[in-house]
Formats: sequence, C-alpha cells, structure tokens
Amino acid sequence: MNDDHLDAAVATTALVAVYGTLKRGLNNAHWLSTATWLGSDINTALTLYDIGPYPGAKWQASRGIVVEVYRVTASQLAQLDALEDHRHHDPEQGEYQRQLLTTQFGTAWVYLYNPSVEGRVMITQGGWPPQ
Repeated sequence: MNDDHLDAAVATTALVAVYGTLKRGLNNAHWLSTATWLGSDINTALTLYDIGPYPGAKWQASRGIVVEVYRVTASQLAQLDALEDHRHHDPEQGEYQRQLLTTQFGTAWVYLYNPSVEGRVMITQGGWPPQ
C-alpha cells in the first residue's frame, strides 16, 4: 500500500478539526487518544446536519460550529480516513471528503459529508450533540 498521499497530506498540515463523534468524551474519541489536542474553535464556514448517530458538515455559513483541533501523524490520518470513508483516489464516492479548513490553530483537515442532506435537521450554531 502506497501511503505517499498521507505523508503529503500531513506535510500540508498535520492538523485535523473534528466536529462530531470524534470530539473528546464522545463515542469515537478513542481514535484521537494519542493525537495532540490543541483546543476548541468556533467556525462559521461550516453547517452541521443531523445524520442520525453522527453529524455531517457542509460548506455553508453558520452562526458558529464548535470544532476541536488535533495534531496528527500520517498513521492517525490514515485511521481517520478509513473511519470516515474518505477515498483518496475518488473522494466524491466516499461518505466524507477531507478538505482544508482555517482554524485559529492554523489550517486543518476537516471531513465534509458527501451525500445529500435534504430533509436532515440543520445545526447552524453550537455543535454535536445538538443542545
């Protein structure tokens, strides 16, 4: 397996911003247990949608979505790509696409939801789980 794309991704930025079940205290937080937590940020470039057991983010202006930012390795990024069904060679076919997001800690990778959110509840402020 060629992981050059992961090394290149981490060379671009070793930061990941998460907004859902990967956040501290939630059910997928263990995936980031060995990553370095940098802190939380409020991002107005994203809107969340309630997909059921987890949220999906879209590029859409909001009143502020809470994200947590972590420093990760290429190996940790590979695990997140697998969890989020990010397909490097065909990103639009996966459940999530990894794209760049500006945070107060620097540019970070964020996973954006690919499928339609038609009929889903929109979350334009706060975060996941909905308050």
